[in-house]
Amino acid sequence: MTEIVKVPSPDSSHLNVEKPPVDPIADTKHVDEGGAFNTPSEYPDGGLRAWLIVAAAVCVTVSTFGVVNSFVRVFQAYYSQTLLPNSSVSALSWIGSVQYALTFFPNLVTGRLFDLGYFRLPMFIFSVTLVACTFLTAECTQYWQFLLCQGFALGLSTGVLFGPTLSCVAHWFKRRRATAYGVVATGSSIGGTVFPILVRNLIPLIGFPWAMRILGFIVLLLVGFANMVLRRRLPPVNVSGGLFNPKAFKYMPFTVYVLSGFFCFLGPYRDLSAVFYGVSPTLAFYLVAIANASSLLGRIASGVLSDHFGPLNILIPMTTIAGILTMAWPYAKTSTSLIIIAVLYGISSGTFVGILVLPVTSMGEIGDIGRRQGMLLSLLAIGAILGPPISGFINAATRGYVAMGFYAGGAVLAGVVLMFVCRVLITGQLFRGKV
Repeated sequence: MTEIVKVPSPDSSHLNVEKPPVDPIADTKHVDEGGAFNTPSEYPDGGLRAWLIVAAAVCVTVSTFGVVNSFVRVFQAYYSQTLLPNSSVSALSWIGSVQYALTFFPNLVTGRLFDLGYFRLPMFIFSVTLVACTFLTAECTQYWQFLLCQGFALGLSTGVLFGPTLSCVAHWFKRRRATAYGVVATGSSIGGTVFPILVRNLIPLIGFPWAMRILGFIVLLLVGFANMVLRRRLPPVNVSGGLFNPKAFKYMPFTVYVLSGFFCFLGPYRDLSAVFYGVSPTLAFYLVAIANASSLLGRIASGVLSDHFGPLNILIPMTTIAGILTMAWPYAKTSTSLIIIAVLYGISSGTFVGILVLPVTSMGEIGDIGRRQGMLLSLLAIGAILGPPISGFINAATRGYVAMGFYAGGAVLAGVVLMFVCRVLITGQLFRGKV
């Protein structure tokens, strides 16, 4: 039996607040698994090994969110027009909805497993599953096959890989953690920009099956590198509270921040208004690519700035801009105005995506970081699932995009208000304090 030890709380030291009850100080037990080394008190915060971890994490986000973000932009349209013309748009959208939901929901389980030390084996198993599903999608011919393969299996694989990868990065960075998270988030932007364009242009040239196989080989290289490089650094711990720790919500900043993220996820932006107002379908397709490419700047800059000013101090103004631009999007009726809004929205929303998880890393012990991030991401998934149907209902009821834009932007701004409340609860001040 291994020795019972207590784990210090290095993440909370820079906040001048009372120790949060997210993780009541509890005895923790080491769990033996390969890959855990060094001591909790020494964060590399840089160096070749740590930045290789970040590079591997970028490969994971490219191969997970890059594939997921391609469904609505490429696959759903292609299926409805070519492979599955007899399937309704509603039925096809379920493939993407299941895929997207499973990218977040498994984090409740995988986050807890990460804290207990189970990281490399689940990562390897679901890396293989992710690659296999990408290749198998090329062989699918019927709706139920696409739903099982591209919806359930591929979605579950991305969910198992994504959350623990973020937790792994947190083991290697403390002072520069925001910068590291911002760089990792660029993977989603890169994949969401490159993969849809790649697949869309390959299908007419070599056909759907070979387009998927080429995508599969790219994913194989990315996750292969990630499996060779990614390692947890700190000793695994067994913190009391179980899979879903309800005591976390006794710490009001955590509760309020989760609610803020939920509202922000209720308000996804829409680029469909471009086609509605007569802009060419080709430009409408590339508007999302422009927004994704622009978000690279927001993701990297937000990480660097958060290390100096605090993540909430950056999230609040930039997410406010994103909410306002969401309302303004339907009023952009020319190619020039749409491109300008796409660029500005990409930068501001990239900030939100880049450091979304970061505030909760400082709301408890490092030994429980996987569970906290998993709880946040799993609950945000509910908002991500509810948002599109609500937007669609408003669009159908009003036969336009203005009301939908106000709904989506209003939801984001409601999330901003809750972020500000969270900030005040932590610092006790309206405007001062790094948090």
